Amino acid sequence: MYKEDLSAVALAKAEFKIHLKRLGYSKGSQSMLPTCVAEFLSCLEEKNIYGLHEIEPIHIQEHYEYLTQRPNKRKPGGLSSRMINHHIYAIRLFLNYQEETGKITNNPISGLSFPSPESSEREILTNEEIKQIYKVSETFREKAIIGLFYGCGLRRSEGVALNVKDISFKSSLLYVREGKGSKRRVIPVNEKVLNDFKNYLYYERFATEKACAERSRSETAFICNNAGRRMKGDRHNNIIKELVRKSGIQKEISLHNLRHSIATHLLENGMSIEYVRDYLGHKHLEATQIYTRVSKKKLYKL
Repeated sequence: MYKEDLSAVALAKAEFKIHLKRLGYSKGSQSMLPTCVAEFLSCLEEKNIYGLHEIEPIHIQEHYEYLTQRPNKRKPGGLSSRMINHHIYAIRLFLNYQEETGKITNNPISGLSFPSPESSEREILTNEEIKQIYKVSETFREKAIIGLFYGCGLRRSEGVALNVKDISFKSSLLYVREGKGSKRRVIPVNEKVLNDFKNYLYYERFATEKACAERSRSETAFICNNAGRRMKGDRHNNIIKELVRKSGIQKEISLHNLRHSIATHLLENGMSIEYVRDYLGHKHLEATQIYTRVSKKKLYKL
């Protein structure tokens, strides 16, 4: 039961989050999507609209226009087209849920369509560029981070959530306990990457300053920050961007580009697309095709 003093917005957000969890959405989506919905409902309250049955298509269209003008709360500038698309997707999912549960009979978003987010071809690092990034890395932690997102092809959230116990040095395996859609998988780790993990774990992670040494040992996370706490995704990303800058590579690279690169390299080296699908934790081959630039024509021949 919910506390009686919860506002209508908070209640709707909490119920929607439970719904997303039941559907198998990731923890990140369970947090982000209800927040997008809560912003929409709060904007409606400012217009004295409190009931779900009062929502009209024009209100959703107005919210879309508002999002195109709203400042980004985390950095300078406005929201990206991709983030705006996340907001609209959240509202659509939320209203569909309300219709399914009988709380509304007419779905105000059912007849609406919005522009697709701008998409650009994701940059891929060559094998030589990967070597350059390794060459300029100065710490075992930097090498371990490259190993996680390139060598093991982890998603950003998977790398952040990885714990020490998730790596079996004896079996040379890495366990993703809860990937996208709560999907588990096991990833083989090659000898070089495994040695980088060992060096980081024993020579840096367990050898922090005395002020946080015990904290580092008690923290379950594999990659820790300088304070001995689980390192956040933004910090992982910034480390990779700095290594790319130091290496002189003229490409816009993030953690996901490393994942995209390893998938492409595996296919180029003759690995089957089914294996790459399992390696990345994809549910469908079509998703793997997008990551690896394999045309549908070639895909259907495999």
